[in-house]
Amino acid sequence: MIRDITIGQYYATDSVIHRLDPRVKVVGTLAYLISLFCFNKFSGYIIAALFFAILVKISHVPFKFMVKGLKPIMFMLIFTAALNLFWTPGEVVLVKVWVFTITLEGVKRSVFMALRLTFLIIGSSLMTLTTTPNQLTDALEKLLKPLNKIKVPVHEIAMMMSIALRFIPILVDETDKIMKAQMARGADFESGNVIQRIKAMLPILMPLFISAARRANDLALAMDARCYHGGDHRTQMKPLHYEKRDYIAYVILAAYLAVGVVFRVVGL
Repeated sequence: MIRDITIGQYYATDSVIHRLDPRVKVVGTLAYLISLFCFNKFSGYIIAALFFAILVKISHVPFKFMVKGLKPIMFMLIFTAALNLFWTPGEVVLVKVWVFTITLEGVKRSVFMALRLTFLIIGSSLMTLTTTPNQLTDALEKLLKPLNKIKVPVHEIAMMMSIALRFIPILVDETDKIMKAQMARGADFESGNVIQRIKAMLPILMPLFISAARRANDLALAMDARCYHGGDHRTQMKPLHYEKRDYIAYVILAAYLAVGVVFRVVGL
């Protein structure tokens, strides 16, 4: 399951999505996430699914590789869906057992929340799978640059987010190595109930925390040894600039977001 985490990983291939300006992909991801909260009926989620399917198709990222990222959050999906299923009041009661009541409104909200969380995760994964951490750093710094006027440390914020994304696959690999080392010593992480599995994972946390602190310290020393410092005078090897395809992508995103707003207003 640890290997199934796809957020923060980069899938190297050549596609239109990969060649887009990273600022377009960041804005596009935000627009897609906003649209998910605009839709409140199945027709809207069908449009969101079709739009995302087209993006996955032209990105050349295998759909199976992207969907496997849902395995680590499957428990959260089921738990959230169950909460909305049993604790949503409604007029049409379908099943009532003891203190649990399932209504038609609860079923709809449960399905909508599961779909919304699913699209949130895989939608965010598409951005990280098609954009390198360096590109994300440059995009966030450019998009947040106006905040410099009110003394917001934009470069530092963008750098921290980029490092956090870069550390996700590193920590995943480190966790996998620690688990294999523990299993070689007789540890069992797969048998027992949920509580027993959580207790079995506790011995992994300390070595993982130590490894993460060591890597963070090494990174800080490396940056300091190279006299790294951010700011207005920092140059880029590959400056960002918009091309024709980027403006076309903005138009498509604006049209898609407009459809979501219309669906919300009209109630479709």
